[in-house]
This record gives sequence, C-alpha cells and structure tokens, in this order.
Amino acid sequence: MTHLPNDLPGTSGRPDGAQRATFAAGCFWGVEAAFRELDGVLDVTVGYTGGKTPDPIYEQVCSGATGHAEAVEVIFDPATVSYRQLLDTFWHIHNPTTRNRQGWDLGSQYRSAIFFHDAEQERLALATRESEQESLVKPIVTEIVPATTFYRAEEYHQRYYDRSGYAACGVTIDVPSER
Repeated sequence: MTHLPNDLPGTSGRPDGAQRATFAAGCFWGVEAAFRELDGVLDVTVGYTGGKTPDPIYEQVCSGATGHAEAVEVIFDPATVSYRQLLDTFWHIHNPTTRNRQGWDLGSQYRSAIFFHDAEQERLALATRESEQESLVKPIVTEIVPATTFYRAEEYHQRYYDRSGYAACGVTIDVPSER
C-alpha cells in the first residue's frame, strides 16, 4: 500500500481558507473520534508523522524504530472553529504529562505532540502549553515541533470507532487523574 502525504489546498469539496492541524495524543482512534465531534472540522485522517522512515506501515511504527507518532491530521474551517479551540480539545483528551504513554499504550509512537504548520500555530501551541501547565502538578512533556510529512495510515484505521460500532456506544477518552 502506498501512503501519500495529504495535500492542501485545492482539495475539492473544502472551502477556501481551510487549514490543517496535526496532533499526536496516544492511540489515534480515540483522538480522531474526539476531533470529528467538533463543528467546523471538515475531515480527520489518522496516520504517522514526526519520524524518519518514509511511507511507514503500522507494524513498523509499532516497533518504535521509525520515530513516527500515531497522529491525526485535522482539516478545519477557521471561520467555524479556531486553532485555539482545537488546541483546547487536544489538551483535554489526553494526559500531556506522561512521556511516550497514554493509558495502557506504551512507546514513542504514543507520545504527546503538536506539529505546527506555521508561526501562528507555533505561538498558540506554546502559549496554551504554558497556560495548561498552570493547572497541572506534573510537568507537560508535549513536544511542539514543525510539521513534517504526514503519512495516511492503512484504511482499516480510518474512522475505526465509526466502523467498529464504538461510536454508537458513546466511547470517550479516559484522561487519567494524575495530571
């Protein structure tokens, strides 16, 4: 299977001005589901980014050898939902104080990271990290780094909760209380 980096703009069916945001917050299935709930989010794709291996597959990413994180690419309409609102969602759907771990998932592919696409996204990510830290006891370990090539994950990972019936059960992401 060939994984092509997602292209923007010019994708048909998306309004002019649509923007991209990329986040890693543990297993991408739940992260994808959380962002799909937001008004103004046009699309969410699960995939891999932040590593060195081109065109990785799931088994390679799980080995930890690629350096990639399980991540989501969010395409959003900033006239409806702001990047700041996406960041607020990001900070509250996972535990940003655990390095390379979310719940039972262990490994660098489950790290907390914000992959910024421009200077304004970087500024907002840094500002919100500082603000979030004020309410937490443990230090935030979330990486804030420039976005690199995003590789779409295999099709069976896309909209996993919707296809498996979990979405109908009201599955939510459990954020550990030790934050």
